[in-house]
Parts: sequence; structure tokens; C-alpha cells
Amino acid sequence: MRPLILCAFLLAPAFGADSIRFLAEKRVFVLDAGPNTYVLGLNERGEIQPLYFGQRLWRDQDLPGARTMPEWASFDRTSTTTPQEYPGYGAGLFVEPGLKVTLQNGVRDTVLKYVSHEIKGDTLEIRAKDLGYDLQVSLFYHVYPQGIVEKHTVITNKTPNVLTLESAQSGTLHLPQGEGYRLTYLYGRWAGETQMVHEAINPGVKVLESRRGNTSHQANPWFAIDGPEPVSETHGPVWFGALGWSGNWRLAVEQTPHQQVRVTGGLNTFDFAHTLKPGESLETPPFYLGFTDQGFGEASRAFHRFQREYILPGGLTSKARPILYNSWEATTFDVNEQGQTELAKKAASLGVERFVMDDGWFGARNDDHAGLGDWTVNPKKFPNGLKGLIANVKSLGMDFGLWVEPEMVNPNSDLYRAHPDWAMHFPDRPRSEARNQLILNMARDDAKEHIFTVLDKLVSENEIAFLKWDMNRNASEPGWPEVAPAEQKKMWLQYTRNVYEIIDRLRKKHPGLEIESCSGGGGRIDLGILRRVDQVWTSDNTDALDRLKIQEGYTQAYTPKAMMAWVTDVPNFNGRSTPLAFRFLVAMQGSLGIGNNLNHWKAEDFALAKKMVAYYKQVRTTVQTGKLYRLASPRDPSGFQSSQYVAEDGKQSVVFATLHSQQYGRPVPILHLQGLDEKAVYRVTVLDGRPVELSGASLMHRGLELRLGGDYAATSVLIERI
Repeated sequence: MRPLILCAFLLAPAFGADSIRFLAEKRVFVLDAGPNTYVLGLNERGEIQPLYFGQRLWRDQDLPGARTMPEWASFDRTSTTTPQEYPGYGAGLFVEPGLKVTLQNGVRDTVLKYVSHEIKGDTLEIRAKDLGYDLQVSLFYHVYPQGIVEKHTVITNKTPNVLTLESAQSGTLHLPQGEGYRLTYLYGRWAGETQMVHEAINPGVKVLESRRGNTSHQANPWFAIDGPEPVSETHGPVWFGALGWSGNWRLAVEQTPHQQVRVTGGLNTFDFAHTLKPGESLETPPFYLGFTDQGFGEASRAFHRFQREYILPGGLTSKARPILYNSWEATTFDVNEQGQTELAKKAASLGVERFVMDDGWFGARNDDHAGLGDWTVNPKKFPNGLKGLIANVKSLGMDFGLWVEPEMVNPNSDLYRAHPDWAMHFPDRPRSEARNQLILNMARDDAKEHIFTVLDKLVSENEIAFLKWDMNRNASEPGWPEVAPAEQKKMWLQYTRNVYEIIDRLRKKHPGLEIESCSGGGGRIDLGILRRVDQVWTSDNTDALDRLKIQEGYTQAYTPKAMMAWVTDVPNFNGRSTPLAFRFLVAMQGSLGIGNNLNHWKAEDFALAKKMVAYYKQVRTTVQTGKLYRLASPRDPSGFQSSQYVAEDGKQSVVFATLHSQQYGRPVPILHLQGLDEKAVYRVTVLDGRPVELSGASLMHRGLELRLGGDYAATSVLIERI
């Protein structure tokens, strides 16, 4: 069947032409998203039913209509046995609901029925309503050519009374009925983010979530499900998805007693009670879903392409991420114009393009006990403001960036003394400090406007090209005593919305401004923040060996273009010392940054770094916007890791390879490259070696032999199509 399907796909209309259609005679919606098709139907009870999500279907005649499934017993009625696209909690539903509501009169039963729909280009809106009271739900779908389907919902209260939402999910993914599926997700902690877990999906519910007020280090709102057949990097069916939300989120992965695997994603139900007055609506975060039959590698590549084109600011027109130098490890809080200028001169000599001054430049900030919230330049450290330093940096051919932590406040600060009520708190309860700081309640409009005003003033008065936006603690005592008790739990949503609004307004007013999302490392990495920032700080852990696994997990879900990876001094996080070349070649597998104390470097360090920076510039576009192939995993017991990047036009490819430690004198495995043209001839140059010419067929089938031995060995191979 494969040749027939491929042939039919080639004859299918171009993307955007009838990509969504309604088959009235079958009461079926067909959504074609590039190589995939998503199908929904309306059954005889008016319920919206998921029918299919997988490879592109080319014959509408093949599609079945929706139908109510029979009940299994009085314990499992048809409301539970019949898959529903967005079920309300009611009528004997016992699977995870999309919506749970309590009316003012105490009714907690919701049964949604189809009302109407509207198709506008690549977007479908399906309108549903409760069978009794006037609660309206619009299900929105948008399709993308990379095979991605985006879902979100808008819930509107048209009743005459206030109601309370207790669960408001963005959507549900249903897999083909069966068993033997496996779940992949990312977990971690501070300095150990994006660790991959593969586990069997068993009966019951597995919950992935954050209750911390932001995305969190502990879990990430991305998942992949493979199976039932064996699946690898290059082969087999993979369904994957991610939420675009930077606040409290939840993914419920459920296998029902009827062998139905479902993933429901949206706002976390923990500490959630969202009131809607008559006429008010709630819009849920976007839930992005994809499918491939070509393994985890293609799942990542499709998601990366989608993010670069439709998520990151500027899309395909956005520029390559510049190589930056950050002063934190060199100077910590001890910053001044002369010292920073001297560092900038050393960074510029390496070929660095952006100089970023980190913490310590503002308020009474000499350590982490004071100053947060006072975003004015410290006059003792910078008597003439920042303009002199910025002028010096720009004269060296670099642009200037600055560290900020706008959502935080030290109790020892002018802002806190003026507005102690702005800090998140409950009345008559202790205020828990972390890193000697409290968290501002950014749900408050006055706090939001203040933060926007001070940041806008800072950027308006100085030639600042870049802000490193940090967040070094999670929420505690999440009170909002200024509003009615019934409204206080709205803080979780409004906080995130107001942070988004500040960033959106700053970027609109300052179109050239770029921003990095940082939360003590990878605590705020998700598709919601990536719509607004240019890059993310992957982890505070810059140990090169640890970073291999952190970066492998990150790239399962997110594009390397946004992944900041620094070279820093050793020994660092684990007391481990690795060679400078090894550290560079690990960091060059993402967007390169340098954080070393250049004041301590020797001449040979500068020479090596200058060579590495020049090499990275040669391959940067391919690394940041090319197709990533994970050739060897750092989780393999051999200690060998390799990643290959292939430019979209196929003219260049670059391979990075690292070896933790050689064992028994064995050579590293032969690398079989991917993504090349078998009939093409390539110039192949190993770092510090002489070029040879090899065919694509040879590189992919015969393979590439690398000579790595000893401890912490690394190399790179540049492959250029002749």
C-alpha cells in the first residue's frame, strides 16, 4: 500500500487549498495538516467524536462516520465507552473531562452537544453547548504544513448567573485503540533539566504537571507516545504534543479499561477555580499535536521546523542567534564600567557578537540580599549611567545586553518598602523567602504597569539590544487579598497573561529588542514563552558532560536555534575538569555562548577559542536551522555521543562527536550519517584534518570512522556538497 499512498499524496492539493472540509453526508470534518490527517465526526447524539489522527488520507470515501459505542455494563455507560473530542463532566462520564463546571445553584453536570461550525482557511471552529443551560464552548483547530494540529477552546458563560470552572482543558488526543504504547516525557530539577524518561503506558492515569506558577524544572509540557510496534529514532509511529503555556499546566495520560489511550492537556486543575460572570469567557492555552511514522528523529525535526516558522518571533525571517559573552562568572556582582569594558575587549578579540552584563548593575545590589525591584543604575558603580559602557561595547563591534529579574523583589529594596502589598502573600501568614527574595504578584495591574514602565524606560534611554529575563524562585503563599476570595485563584492565569503582556508590549515598542527566557536555567521553556522570546537558557548547569543529556532531552521537544549553550570555566558544577575543546564542541551543538572568566585565560586558550568561534560561524546556520539527526545518544553505556545537522538546502552538514572515556581500547562506533543525497559527492573535513571526497551513499551506508580515544575527546566534521 505504501507506493499507492505516496503517489496519492503527491497528487493532493497544495497546503492551504481545502485543508479543512466538512463532509455533510457523513457529518465528518477532515483536517489535512501537511503529511497528516485529523478526522472528527458528529454521532447521532450530537457529540463530537475523534475518528483518526495519522498519515495523510487521500480518499474521503474511506472515512467512517461517527457512532455511539455500546455500553459495557451499567458501570460503563456509553458516555464513557464512546470517545468524545471534548467531554464535559456529566452523564456518567468517568474518563478525564475537558470541562468541569459548577453552577451557582450547585449543578455540576455538563453535557456538550454540537451546535454549528465555521471553516476559515486553515482554521476550524466547532461550536457546542450544554444540553440544558447556556454554557457555550467553541473548539478551535488550526492546521500547519509540518503535520501539526493546534487546539484550544473558548468557554463562554451565557447563563444569567456566575458559574465556576473547575477544569478547563485545551483538548484531548486519542490514540488508536490498543495496548503496548510507551510514553516519553521530560523531567528534572534545578541544574538537571530535560532528562528523558521512557515508560510503558499502563491502565490508569499518569499526570505530568507544574503547580509552581511557571513551566518548572521538574517537568516540561511536552510528551511523545510510540508503539505498539517497535519504534526507534528512524522508524515507527510517534504521536507527540506540547502545551503553549508558561503557568500551571497539566497533561493527563490515561489508558482506560477499554484499551483507549488519551492525553488531555491544559490548565492545571490544582488550586483552580475560575469564575465566569454572565457574558465572560475563558480562552485556554494552545495544545499542539503531531504525528510521524518515521520515529523520534522525524518527530523532533517536524516540531523544530514548525517552531522556527510559526512560533519563534520573526519566523523564518528571524536572524541567526549571535555568539554572546556573559560576564557573570567573571565578575558576579562586582561590576563597573572599567572592569566590564576590559572583559568586552577580550570577548571581542574572540569574535563574540554580543556582550551581556549580568547581575549587580542596579539599586543597592552588591549581593543577592538587596536591590531586586529597583531597576535603576547603581550610581556608585556607574556614575555616568550605562551609556559609557554601551558605547565602549559597540565600538568593539558588539551589541549590548543586560540581565534583569523583573518578577522578583528583595524585602531590602525601595520597591518593597513602597509597595509591600505587591509581593505575593496571604494576610497574617509568613512570607517565605527563597534566594532572599519574594515574588511579585504580577496578576495585579499596578505591579504589571510598574514593571513595564521601568523596563521601557531602561530600554528607551539606553542602546540595549537584549534582555536576559530571569526568574529565580517559584510561587509560595499565592494570595491576592485585594480581590474577593472567590476570585483569588484567577491569580495563576492572570500572572502568566500579564508577564506575556509586558514582553509583547516591550517588543512592539522596541522592535529590535531581543529577549532570553531564563528561570534559574530551564524553569520556563515552553511554546507559550517561545512565541515571545528569541532564545532560552537551558540550564544553570554548564558542565559539558551533564549538558549532553540535558541538550538531548531539550532537542526532543524544542529547536536548537533557541537553545543557549555556554562554554564556562572548570572545574564547575560537579568538580569535573574537561578540556576547553570538549566544552566548545558540546556548546556548539546549540546556540553558542561563552561565560568564562577571560581575565584568567592564557594565550593558548584565546587562540583555541578564536578558532572555535570562527568554525561555529561557518556552521551556525546549519546548526540553528538545519535538520537534526541524533546519531548516538549520550545515554549509551559506551559514553559516545554524536549529533548531525543538515542544512535545509542540503549544501552543508556538520557532525559533532564526543567521547566521555575510552573503554578496553575499543574504537568508537562507525557513524552512519543521515539526510544526505546518495548520488552527491561531498567534501569531508574532520576538524584539524585534510579534506577528502566521499559520496553520500558511502557516508550513509559504509559510514564514517572517527578516531577518538582517551577521556573527554571531541571532534567535528564539516561536510560540504560539491
